[in-house]
Amino acid sequence: MEKKVYSKDGKELRTINLDDKIFGLPVNEDVIYYAITNELANMRVGTACTKGRAEVHGSNAKPYKQKGTGNARRGDKKSPINVGGGTIFGPKPRDFTYYIPKKAKRLAMKSILSLQAQNDRLTVVEDFTVDSGKTKDLVKILNNFAKDARTVILLKDDDKLIKQAGRNLPNVHFLSYNRLRAHDLFYARKIIMLEGAAKNLSDFYAEKEAE
Repeated sequence: MEKKVYSKDGKELRTINLDDKIFGLPVNEDVIYYAITNELANMRVGTACTKGRAEVHGSNAKPYKQKGTGNARRGDKKSPINVGGGTIFGPKPRDFTYYIPKKAKRLAMKSILSLQAQNDRLTVVEDFTVDSGKTKDLVKILNNFAKDARTVILLKDDDKLIKQAGRNLPNVHFLSYNRLRAHDLFYARKIIMLEGAAKNLSDFYAEKEAE
């Protein structure tokens, strides 16, 4: 797949051939769904907790005798049908983490990248950084490609300065080429991929396929 490479000022510089094994695959919607569901499940903290009948503070004594009062028979104040009683089948702390096969996860990432490239939401930009680390300098660059849109920037390495510049921007997410997230990539309205990240992605997935 051939894509144009732009400068950080939005000017067309040259073209680049993207690896069809990553950016030109048929989209597999099923595996994309599994990858996103897996990421959301693994993000859950699982700390919700309710008290059952045995854990609620209260007396075990019957509030009144079994027969002769005309009222319904009653066990104790901690009964789930009473106000302030225990919770029936309430949530308890649990671990929601589970894993999907590595090949399925890699296929999901490549399918999302292919989908975004086919929908013209993927833009290749020459390698740049924000030396000042200031948000306003990064915003000037982003306005040339994705103004106020949900944007993902694919980095060729762990660039701390550019991440520092974008940490106050709620619609901007940074992903390194070897640490992709299906949820962020799929829901991005614009993906800005650094030219170096395109090459690193090809090398990274070629190594993974060879394992």
